[in-house]
Amino acid sequence: MKRLVSPTKNLSPGNLGFLLQKCMKCKALKPGKQVHALLLLTNISFNSKLVGMYASCGNVKSARLVFDEIPNPNVFAVNWMVLASAYNGDFEEAIGYFSLMRDSMKSCNKFTFSIVLKTCVGLLDLKKGKQIHSIVNKMGFDSDVSVGNALIDMYCKCGHLSYGRRVFDKMVNRDVASWTSMICGYCNTGKIEQAMVLFERLGLEGLEPNDFTWNAMIAGYARRGDTNGAFEIFSRMSAHGLVPDLVTWNAMISGFTQCQRADEAFTLFRAMLVTGVKPNLVTVTGLLPACGLTVSIRRGREIQGWIHRMGLDINVFVGSALLDMYSKCGSVKDARNVFDMIYAKNVASWNAMIGCYGKHGMVDTSMELFERMQKEGMQPNEVTFIAVLSACSHGDLVEKGLKIFRSMKETYGVEISKEHYACVVDMLCRSGKMVEAYELVRGMPIEITNSIAGAFFNGCKIHGRRDLAKMMAEERLTMDLKKPGAFVTLSNIYAADGEWHQVENLRNIMKEKKVHKKPGFSWVEKNVTFFEK
Repeated sequence: MKRLVSPTKNLSPGNLGFLLQKCMKCKALKPGKQVHALLLLTNISFNSKLVGMYASCGNVKSARLVFDEIPNPNVFAVNWMVLASAYNGDFEEAIGYFSLMRDSMKSCNKFTFSIVLKTCVGLLDLKKGKQIHSIVNKMGFDSDVSVGNALIDMYCKCGHLSYGRRVFDKMVNRDVASWTSMICGYCNTGKIEQAMVLFERLGLEGLEPNDFTWNAMIAGYARRGDTNGAFEIFSRMSAHGLVPDLVTWNAMISGFTQCQRADEAFTLFRAMLVTGVKPNLVTVTGLLPACGLTVSIRRGREIQGWIHRMGLDINVFVGSALLDMYSKCGSVKDARNVFDMIYAKNVASWNAMIGCYGKHGMVDTSMELFERMQKEGMQPNEVTFIAVLSACSHGDLVEKGLKIFRSMKETYGVEISKEHYACVVDMLCRSGKMVEAYELVRGMPIEITNSIAGAFFNGCKIHGRRDLAKMMAEERLTMDLKKPGAFVTLSNIYAADGEWHQVENLRNIMKEKKVHKKPGFSWVEKNVTFFEK
């Protein structure tokens, strides 16, 4: 878009509006700023389009400044602010912009609801999603296919497939995206059989699965560790005349990584390179966790080197994946280097670095980063507090940890979850405050999880408070447990006191619940390279 505007001619409102629209479409920020300057000179107002231009170019700050100058923003401007905020990871802010239209909901359109439902996915806020669904029904948008698809996606990703299926079944008109959203919901939760039923029905309805549908099925089998199933769908896709592309390979690699089949993920990656398909940043994001699973820092560095050789930018998602990989491989220095490289850090980047310092005993640095995060205007979320409380636990900062824990809801507006309780119980048990841990677990308003039980029983064993362990077991724990760790520790506590009938009782409960203790294992890294030098 060279010489997009001239300062001496074509200053009519129509021409300026056209140029602004073109900047928006082409995501051309610099020419867009030139048009903005001309609008200021000519006193012509196109504020809503200016919001769209800045938002489409990713300049959320400027979009917000223009938006704040609009006395009565229209649906176009609000939609752009919701979209830009959500894309930037500021989901709470996105919901805030949507709330501006509550008094005049008639101004909302189908795009508004499609966007804001994606924001609910970002927040994993089912309650908010249901409220928006209610508004959708009242305004008659429930018959719109795109809104229906967004509702299915929201319910499935928020963990309520039954609601998503209800929306799907009620849809009068369904497109391939409708079927694919529901299939993805089943695949992402390991319900591959239900996904396959829909996949087969899709063809009977006269619709052809698209690349996303095929890839969802492939990834579903891969995530379950079903190599045969994944490759069967892979072959069927080829038989239908669709050549497996980069997206397909990415689905396979990411799927095997997610089910912790790191070796298969690496094998697929090498096979992809042999076929001539070049990996992209999505491939990297899917593969890096496999390096963390195998604690293979050499492989991780090799992938980072490839990113640089290909001239690709380390965006916030790849940066967070690299950071997490280096953290799991024990290299805090490499993790910090990546953190400093990320130009536009989101909350996940900060969380990963805070957690990295905490896990490696650098608790003071972790706390400093938590404070710096807030000073730079980044709002902590529930994951931030898991990282911070875990750091306090590892650093024996009990009073500080309890102060942060108690301030979560009131100061930061973050709901306390089972993960936060688990961190605090672990923190109290590590410091020997077993009575306080006992009282906290007894008074919890949520179900006691395996991690909470494991931390408590382990603390009782270490600090010789078998009495508290037995009291807790009798009160509420043994019926809730589903994993072997806490069972084994509690069994050892009973055995130490010679209460063999209780040991036998626990073993019977484990058999009834089909809980089995798996043997441990170690990784040995082989000298394997991915890329030709």
